[in-house]
Amino acid sequence: MLRERISRLRGAISRIGATLDPDTILREVVENTRALTGARYGVVATTDLTGEVQELVTAGFTSEERQQLADLPAYLRSLGHSAEAAGSKTILETPLRHRGYIVGNLFLAEKEDGREFTGEDEDVAVLLASQAAAVVANARTYGSERRALADLEAVFDTSPVGVAVFDAGNARPVSLNREAKRILQQLQVPGRSPEELLEVLTCRRANGLEGALDPWPLARALSGDETLRAEEIVLQVPDGRSVTTLLSATPIRSGGVEVGSVVVTLQDLAPFEELERLRTEFMDMVSHELRGPLASIKGSAATVLGASPGLDPAEMLHFFHIIEEQADHVRRLITDLLDAGRIATGTLSVTPEPSEVAVLVDQARSMFLNAGNRHTVQTDLPPDLPRVMADGPRIVQVLSNLFSNAARYCPESSPIRVAAVRDGVRVTISVSDEGRDVPTELAPRLRRKSMGYVGAEGEQGFQASGLGLAICKGLVEAHGGRIEVGSGGASQGATFAFTLPAADEAVDASGSAPTSLRSSRGESGSTPVLVVYNDLQTLCFVRDALGAAGYSPIITDGHQELSGVIRTAKPHLILLDPLPGTDGIEIMESLCELSDLPIIVISAFGRDETIARALEIGAVDYIVKPFSPTELTTRVGSALRSRAEPDPFVLRDLTIDYEERRVTVAGRSVRLTATEYKFLRVLSYYPRRVKTYDYLSRQVWGDPESRDPGRVRTYVKKLRQKLGDDPTRPVYILTDRGVGYRMDAPEDP
Repeated sequence: MLRERISRLRGAISRIGATLDPDTILREVVENTRALTGARYGVVATTDLTGEVQELVTAGFTSEERQQLADLPAYLRSLGHSAEAAGSKTILETPLRHRGYIVGNLFLAEKEDGREFTGEDEDVAVLLASQAAAVVANARTYGSERRALADLEAVFDTSPVGVAVFDAGNARPVSLNREAKRILQQLQVPGRSPEELLEVLTCRRANGLEGALDPWPLARALSGDETLRAEEIVLQVPDGRSVTTLLSATPIRSGGVEVGSVVVTLQDLAPFEELERLRTEFMDMVSHELRGPLASIKGSAATVLGASPGLDPAEMLHFFHIIEEQADHVRRLITDLLDAGRIATGTLSVTPEPSEVAVLVDQARSMFLNAGNRHTVQTDLPPDLPRVMADGPRIVQVLSNLFSNAARYCPESSPIRVAAVRDGVRVTISVSDEGRDVPTELAPRLRRKSMGYVGAEGEQGFQASGLGLAICKGLVEAHGGRIEVGSGGASQGATFAFTLPAADEAVDASGSAPTSLRSSRGESGSTPVLVVYNDLQTLCFVRDALGAAGYSPIITDGHQELSGVIRTAKPHLILLDPLPGTDGIEIMESLCELSDLPIIVISAFGRDETIARALEIGAVDYIVKPFSPTELTTRVGSALRSRAEPDPFVLRDLTIDYEERRVTVAGRSVRLTATEYKFLRVLSYYPRRVKTYDYLSRQVWGDPESRDPGRVRTYVKKLRQKLGDDPTRPVYILTDRGVGYRMDAPEDP
């Protein structure tokens, strides 16, 4: 019996030491210990350093008993014992101890003959437990090393730098990571492995020396004579293909004496060369952009300073205007450069707020035309277009850049078109021209900081677009949108479209001011009133009276800059104090921005014909100096109330609801574009009065220079078709031949 037990014990120890699998080890321990000691039950459990159970192996339990063992306290209570009591009469427990640390515990229970466990049983359990502890500890160490090795191999293989390990004995590659294989793949010879490629590879150093990669320059590294550090080396194959790399070679010594291996790192310099090329191209573009305005400034200044005899004041003023204009151009370029830097570093910030698309388009259009551009900008915005979440000045900058880009590549006779459409939770705004089309393969290049494109056989295409499109891309993406470029085909021009998030509330996109006139209070609680003055005495009097009445006066004396002030300040009413010697009617006739705002003229001229002409041209009131604060504030309040909710225009079956921006004919809703609605609204204001072609062009398109009645006739034709108005016998839009168009007065409801 003793020999049998010793033989079984020896076999168990041999099997335990033959594997590093924890589950196999523990099962051998618990099964053999239970058999050698005559125990009915056996349980072995391993724990980590915190005492948490890692592995649990049982022996001698039925499936039902194993299930009960899963919740030992509940099992003990079901037998009538306390949770701390043992369910067996005889129990033997020994720890799995290795080098002073407990890695688990071995439990035996219920001797088969009902006797107690003996000292020999305990010796057997301790012996097998110690063997198991050593093997479990070794298995854990082995597993940790395997995981560390796997992590190291993953880092080695996924490193963005190519790594090759060479054996010092035969100078052959031991391993290549993924990036090293990619670099060598560019030089791959058909039918040869990357290792075989090294045999035909030559390298050229920065000093011009050239030789085979094997054994030079590795030979010196293998012998320990040289360590290469970040040296630019060109790798080349016999057919002429080459790759420029940044190479380092480090010998690894075994035992600190002999070189066992060499680690070579390769970094492909092609991306850096491309980056350097882009940097040079960018600097050339900036230099080109700066050289033009600086040359104009230098030439104008030199002409003024070197003129002999002195220049005529008008000529000198002309040169000063050139200097100012070119200096503004340089300032805009510097602003673009700063914006480009913020976009590149991710520090560009925007402050979106609900904005009307038509207002943004109108601001960009005015900025574009005021810069001296002669292209016509046509807008086509649906009246039910929702607001967008946008940083107003930034989106105006985007539109201005797109207008300038379109003007660069299309003739002055062709228009630039702006359209918008709602697309789910976004609004897509597009700018189209009739210039050169954009090749599909070049579209991604148009959004870089600089770009160049020359057509076939020297035909000029897109060139040196500067920073404009790159800034547009950065600004749109900062709003959470996207910008795309497309073309309808040959000679169809280019279309740039970008998206902006739609705001929750939907408003009219015509950009007309009555939307803001429905309420007599602004968001800040005070109604903005623009005061255009010509003397300080009137200014102080009007400002104090409006402030005391709870209004928010906005002061300006710039009659020439009135359009920009109106677009920026968005007043609800204008108090116009004309310049001396004028009655203000010229201003009211020339600025289309005044057509939708109530205007009260303040003047010292009290003649009846002057007052009648001002009221006829569009003023809602006329105040003759001097006047009291009470009279001023009363008339301002009355003007705001009368314009806050205009009555619908009703003419036979035609109804124009100004408040709802809705047009119906016999109860049927008529869908109009923003421009068509604005055209009809201008015609319906002051009925029976003939609107000339010039007047309609100024009020609808803001084009005081237009003398082409063809566009006006085109929109009248469209409106008549949509309203069902017979052009041979019209009832809504009447024609005064050679003069313009008018509408009859609405019926009294």
